[in-house]
Amino acid sequence: MPRSPVLIGREPEKALFDRCLEQVGDGHGKTVFLVGDPGMGKSRLTSEVLRRAGDLGLVSLRGRGSAVSADIPFKPLSEALFSLARTRRPPDDPLLRPYLPALTTLVPEWREEGGAQRLESAVILAEAVLRLLTVLGRESRGGVLVLEDLHDADAGTLGVVEYLADNLAGVPALLLVNLRGHAGPARKLAGDCARRQVAEVAELPPLSPEETRRLIAACRARPGELPPDELPPEVLERLVADSEGVPYLVEEFVDALDDDPGARGIAARMAGLVPAAHELLLTGAVFGNRFPVPVVQDVAGLDDRETEAILRAATTARLIVPDEPAGEWYAFRHALTAEALSAELIPAERARLARQAARSVERLRPGLPDEWLQIAANLRLTAGETHTAGALLAEAGERYLNGGAADVAATLLERANRLQEGGPAERRAHTLLRLLHALTEGGRADRALELAREGPSDDLSMGLWQEIDLRTKLAWVAAEIGELPAGRIHVAAVRRLLESLPDEARGAAIDVIEAQLLFPDHGVNEAGPAEMAAAEALSRRAAEVAERLPLPEVACQAWERLAMLTRVHGFGEPDRCLTRMMAIAEVHGLSLWRLRAMYRLAANHNMRTGESEPLEEVLRAATQAGAVSLVHSAEASLVMTRVLRAEYKSAAETAAACVETTIRLGHTAYTQYLLMAQATLAAHQGRRDAMEQALAEFRRWGGEQSLHTPVVYGLCQAFCALLEEDRERAAESLERARAWEDDHPTLYYMTGRYGLAVLLGALAGRLTLDDWAAVHAEPAAELRWNRHFLLLARAVLLGRRGEHAAAGQAMAEARAAGEPFPQAAHLGARLVAEAALADGWGEPVVWLRAAEDHFHEAGVPAVTAACRTLLRQAGAAVSYRRAGREGVPGELRNLGVTVREHQVLLLLAERLGNVEIGRRLFISPRTVEKHVASLLAKTGLPNRAALGEHAAVLRDS
Repeated sequence: MPRSPVLIGREPEKALFDRCLEQVGDGHGKTVFLVGDPGMGKSRLTSEVLRRAGDLGLVSLRGRGSAVSADIPFKPLSEALFSLARTRRPPDDPLLRPYLPALTTLVPEWREEGGAQRLESAVILAEAVLRLLTVLGRESRGGVLVLEDLHDADAGTLGVVEYLADNLAGVPALLLVNLRGHAGPARKLAGDCARRQVAEVAELPPLSPEETRRLIAACRARPGELPPDELPPEVLERLVADSEGVPYLVEEFVDALDDDPGARGIAARMAGLVPAAHELLLTGAVFGNRFPVPVVQDVAGLDDRETEAILRAATTARLIVPDEPAGEWYAFRHALTAEALSAELIPAERARLARQAARSVERLRPGLPDEWLQIAANLRLTAGETHTAGALLAEAGERYLNGGAADVAATLLERANRLQEGGPAERRAHTLLRLLHALTEGGRADRALELAREGPSDDLSMGLWQEIDLRTKLAWVAAEIGELPAGRIHVAAVRRLLESLPDEARGAAIDVIEAQLLFPDHGVNEAGPAEMAAAEALSRRAAEVAERLPLPEVACQAWERLAMLTRVHGFGEPDRCLTRMMAIAEVHGLSLWRLRAMYRLAANHNMRTGESEPLEEVLRAATQAGAVSLVHSAEASLVMTRVLRAEYKSAAETAAACVETTIRLGHTAYTQYLLMAQATLAAHQGRRDAMEQALAEFRRWGGEQSLHTPVVYGLCQAFCALLEEDRERAAESLERARAWEDDHPTLYYMTGRYGLAVLLGALAGRLTLDDWAAVHAEPAAELRWNRHFLLLARAVLLGRRGEHAAAGQAMAEARAAGEPFPQAAHLGARLVAEAALADGWGEPVVWLRAAEDHFHEAGVPAVTAACRTLLRQAGAAVSYRRAGREGVPGELRNLGVTVREHQVLLLLAERLGNVEIGRRLFISPRTVEKHVASLLAKTGLPNRAALGEHAAVLRDS
């Protein structure tokens, strides 16, 4: 068919896309929705954009929606990524690596052994696509993702498009979406994005009369041939008027002129085909823009030879084109072709063909694998078989749920739930049960809660087992989102039902849920010792039953809950619970549960020892598996670990990258923790303004209603106050943490109650050794951070009693415990040195010199000044800080060795005399002699020769 070799008109749109491509080349992303009626030239303009992108060296991905794929999740995105997967493996980039398993939802060929088999959520998939575009943009000059006919796209694809539009600004990529202008979810999305100013909407108007004349001329031209005869003016003007500026109609009319001036339109072309072709093509139109040849052939009752002849003739008639190399799918040459054919069908005829097509699909594709289930459902719906269509969509939703794609499953199950209204009660109850599961797994607990509050409709009569399972799921939903009263109501109802028909498996499941309701994971906890004991008993019973039956996932849930609850007894029992959980997960191939056990074991080890290596190992494993939530958990834990270890640069970089991602993903719990960690990071450097700024953001995200509140008081604000030498303010913050914990019991022990508060109490004379012993007996004392401060407190108390040797031993143990935490260790030494000076024990001058040097280098002036003041009060020389002091080894700085004395010492290693040393340093021999005398006094060495040998050792090391 004649098609213009050049794009006619569309100058504003071409200018817009040229600007967008230029921005992409500069590293800035852009989203454009190209909107127009059928035949207006959206695809032609899109092809021109892709041609220009190719000329600029940009990588391009292209996919499209269609009516047949409206219920096939992410079909346009899958098609776009397949164009990349055909030519290469996915990029190996650290930014993308944790998200690669999510991309296998779109490109199964990229799946690797050991990768996650479940999609955590559609948001994770959207983030994966965003990161893929980022990495592809780095590898080339940028990228273009084209998604066509999005008016026919599924809700999941639209969700990814919205996520990309909201977050594409800093990514070198253009997202070009084209769709029809009629009202619908895609058109609403385009308008919403434009109002938020994250996208532009370009609406294609009809061509002007002059542009239409130019297009007619371009369509009639033949490359390499003489120009065609000019059209009579009356024919030309009639074409201009009849086409109404629609490029598709222009091309159709010009094409008809070449064949038969009187033969215009699809009906005329259909008339030239054999009658059997009508049945085949009309059945194809029931599918939408594209259709599967074997199915329509089966409906039409044709053999292979007849079918091939019809396809060839229909292709020659410019009605259809092959849609894939194998030829199993064909597409109508234009969407308007399919719509025109479909319009010829009366409703009864359309329903008949759809019913026959559905039966053929079910016969030719046994079990309805892959996308065929949704195709069959749409055909049944077209046939008017609403309940059957709902049942098929429910089955499709369950498949996606079992595969881990909870968001996709929820969309399909919601639709199935609506279609099954008035249908069989048992089937409806099962669909509702799976819908609740999918909504909660997909992070849409608010919608699940709406359904939970509505409860089963009055006409939904259920059997006993179904009601138990449904109420169990409702209880689980309530527990997940913190609706504790509602959850307890459902638990009580399940307990009553199980009394009449006991079932161990269902009893174990409700035991775990009730334990979570008694001692929840999130929010402010109101539970007391009795509730914790009951939760532990329920979890143990669930674990025993689940292992015996077996119910491996319930067993893992029970052991994980026990690992948290048994922290009140110390960390040995939690580790045994987690080890058991990991063993069960390994036996039953539950890779995600195994990783969760690994993470919690690593976190416990980190708290006890201050070591980060096991957490880093878990991070690598979770990244490899694509367990994104665990990646965030491990990264968040590592951020706080690095803060405590004074690895501030690394902590800041990781926290900034992580919090940006968790905010994009809407992960509130992770965002709260990371903002609290950022506040602590600032606090541990004495940067109050930055701390308050991070805490304001923490509160904006609802952090004050989380379990992190006492940590903010005790680990963050109190520590910052001490770095400002404001001990009273620190004590007030620690008291606030203690009061909060008294009202809201917690199993998180980094609040200062079991460490820093004890030290300040000992220094203030408020604690005795008996008080200290009571705290030391608590499980929280096992944490290395707390143990460091507890040992410092013990040293203070023993020194005050005159037990100087024991105090010195406690101080040595404290310094060993604080070794991973240099900022805290030096702060503790500064605090204890004051008491040691007053009580006459230990080596406070040595501790103060080291602390003064550390805090000077760290830029904490208040503590630096306090150390210098205490050194003067102790009668110790305070060195004048001059350039080059950082070159003096810490061991010598702690002894008070000055920069000049260090220079003299280095020359003593060369066995030089005073005169030669003086000549090299431009000082007098008498001054050198004074420096040597000072060095002998400070180092305690017996003579000049020993000093020279010591200098040689330091130099060589």
